[in-house]
Amino acid sequence: MTITYDDFAKVDIRVGRITRAEPYPEARKPAYKLWVDFGGEIGEKRSSAQITTHYTLEELVGRQVLAVVNFPPRQIGKVMSEVLVLGVPDAEGAVVLVGPGHEVPLGGRLF
Repeated sequence: MTITYDDFAKVDIRVGRITRAEPYPEARKPAYKLWVDFGGEIGEKRSSAQITTHYTLEELVGRQVLAVVNFPPRQIGKVMSEVLVLGVPDAEGAVVLVGPGHEVPLGGRLF
């Protein structure tokens, strides 16, 4: 399906920094609870992510990631997910996070 640039522009993808990561033992599939800071305008938002294969809780804190920030909040088990942290599958299907290749200001919008 082909989309227009206006369609793409509706998806607000921003860079944030993971400030906190916790186990999410209640999840159906192994996952973590995440708190991501997007800076002044957006602030800190919560999410959950099935990223336990490649990441430990300790190495997630401080990492910059890209996330969709303009989806409505969604209840994921016991977590109210406010953003969708983006990732791509590796060869075995485990999630690898998407983020900038260099340190960038929080809240920067993907274009």
